[in-house]
Amino acid sequence: MKRREFLKVGAATGAALTISVSLVGCGKEAEPGAGNATFAPDAWIRIGEDGDVLVLVDRSEMGQGISTALPMLVAEELDADWSRVRFEFSPANEAYYNPLIGAQATGGSTGVMAAWVPLREAGARARAMLVSAAAAEWAVPAAECRTEASLVIHEPSGRRLGYGALAARAASLPEPRKVALKDPAHYRLIGKAVPRLDLPRAVTGTLTYGIDAGPKGVLTALIARCPVFGGTLKRFDDTGARAVPGVKHVVAVDSGVAVVATGYWAAFSGRAALKVEWDEGPNAGASSEAIAGRMAVLATQEGREAAKQGQGAGALPAAAKVVEAAYDLPYLAHACMEPMNCTAHVRDDGVTLWVPTQIQTAPKLFGGGARGVAAAVAGVPVDRVSVITTNLGGGFGRRSETDFVREAVQVSKAVGAPVKVVWTREDDIQHDFYRPVNHHRLKGGLDAAGRPVAWSHHVVAPGIMKKFIPGFVPDVIAHLAGPVKGGVDSSSVEGARELPYDIANIEVRYSDVDVGVPVGFWRSVGHTHTAFAVESFMDELAAAAGKDPVQFRLDLLPTDSRHRRVLQAAAERAGWGKPLPAGMGRGVAVHESFGSFCAQVAEVEIVGGTVRVRRVVAAFDCGIVVNPDIVTAQIEGSIVYGLTAALKGRITVADGRVTQSNFHDYPLLTMKEMPAIEVHLVPSGDAPGGAGEPGTPPIAPAVANAVFAATGTRIRRLPIQL
Repeated sequence: MKRREFLKVGAATGAALTISVSLVGCGKEAEPGAGNATFAPDAWIRIGEDGDVLVLVDRSEMGQGISTALPMLVAEELDADWSRVRFEFSPANEAYYNPLIGAQATGGSTGVMAAWVPLREAGARARAMLVSAAAAEWAVPAAECRTEASLVIHEPSGRRLGYGALAARAASLPEPRKVALKDPAHYRLIGKAVPRLDLPRAVTGTLTYGIDAGPKGVLTALIARCPVFGGTLKRFDDTGARAVPGVKHVVAVDSGVAVVATGYWAAFSGRAALKVEWDEGPNAGASSEAIAGRMAVLATQEGREAAKQGQGAGALPAAAKVVEAAYDLPYLAHACMEPMNCTAHVRDDGVTLWVPTQIQTAPKLFGGGARGVAAAVAGVPVDRVSVITTNLGGGFGRRSETDFVREAVQVSKAVGAPVKVVWTREDDIQHDFYRPVNHHRLKGGLDAAGRPVAWSHHVVAPGIMKKFIPGFVPDVIAHLAGPVKGGVDSSSVEGARELPYDIANIEVRYSDVDVGVPVGFWRSVGHTHTAFAVESFMDELAAAAGKDPVQFRLDLLPTDSRHRRVLQAAAERAGWGKPLPAGMGRGVAVHESFGSFCAQVAEVEIVGGTVRVRRVVAAFDCGIVVNPDIVTAQIEGSIVYGLTAALKGRITVADGRVTQSNFHDYPLLTMKEMPAIEVHLVPSGDAPGGAGEPGTPPIAPAVANAVFAATGTRIRRLPIQL
């Protein structure tokens, strides 16, 4: 197959990136469903003689609906009969690199953004080849033919041929250099709430997750890991473990000691019978209190400049009134419903992985992804590693790490058999890559009329991006989680350094803090904490100015602002300004992230000193909506995830280890605590933005601001406690 160049446009930045996509190397392992694929014009589309259209989905499905949204893009331009469309997950191959990330990876809410142009072009190209095949069959001009529902129709004669009947002939034709894409006014699928392709398997319980997958006779392994971050293995006694029926092997690996058995319970029991001595290392004395103290000190120091406009903080002394506040947010675990797991079969001739991963393959400088890690550990070429991506029982950024892949490959290599490494819930909570703890100090200056004239924001947080090669991540995703530049980790200040509000003097500074606790991407990354600080402080400024929180924001937003549109929509739908019963309050927040804009109004009630969120109204603008049901579900899920963090989430450290272990002390929002959620999609003709994460950042500040409205008490620390 040929190399092809695609132009991708970052919806949030307007930046463009051209990437060469190689389809070379898509051999047997890259051809799922190839037995029926008579027409395979590119890396994504397979059409058989039976007329079925198979779309290879090159992003990971973790419930967000990408396995429906991407086929919709193809089917729209292909004019395919939706009832004949199905999907399989693609293999790991550079042909499937996400150009907004630079790897075959799912994250940053880029799934539809990255696919918007190339998958529609792929569908249009395949359609043009099918039309040419029909025109040749009938010896008529292609211009006299049209398509609908997987049929090519010759208008003058009424003759028609199905795509299946044309597949073989289309496969012999050259690809058109350029294709015209549909006018949105003619969309049949995009914008419609078509049923999800994975819905039948979801409701019948037949979806395959990583924890379900693997070859016949696979062994199960549990690993004993040092409870202290950075600790190492000194010695172990496996006598008790080997005495447990079903235990086959006990082997040391980089992360600890693996007990390998014929099943989960034997491995679990064997691990419990191990006697292990650890070198707890330099982090043995780490504590949440010490970390907080260190961060507070850093906040008083200069830090590094992340953004500056006008005079920056230098304009504060001239303000008529200065408001100050500090906000603290804790470490958070991902708490995916499906704990981490990976099955690996290391052989002399290669490796096969069955894995719920968010990063199938990547350049070496980006860690290599699951494929690269497996190749490095097994000592085989990358092209000898096959990655079978399963459904993910939650991702939220956690499965963009590859620690669980490395473990599975190491254990399989050591024992010479296929092995499924399974983490317990306790393993998951206590050995995560956490949402960073962070501290924010803000100062705002108001003029005599109560209008902000100066804004100073100092962010103190561990950086995430520094574990990657600085400068490697393409500039086009600087709005997602860009590289470390000038000592400022963009993942820590995103959402803080580009305020949408008309304030003449702005200064944002950053201080990194490394305390040995592993951190990683957590749903909405830096936006999850910067939105809380920014939108909470905006409310504090509004109160100091004696102004309504919604009107205060509107006065600072341009008339053509997408922030303004969603803010007005949310306020109107929520009945902003209408009186509430005593003990209740409304709060608002608006935030842009991942190319999309979300405003939320939360209604809370204080019951016996406890905050109960009764209603959340969200207005969301993500540009063109591919499937409104899927987008709505994503915003609902994002709100639940963010609300859990706002009301309950906290990981604490004592003696170098996490004190929480399971859902009894790291609780989730329960069904009886669930508020009524209304999602309103604001019509937009802009290119698609992200949908999986932008609903999370506004919920915590909206709820905190509602608590102030109800009680007069400011919430500056999460989780919310009265």
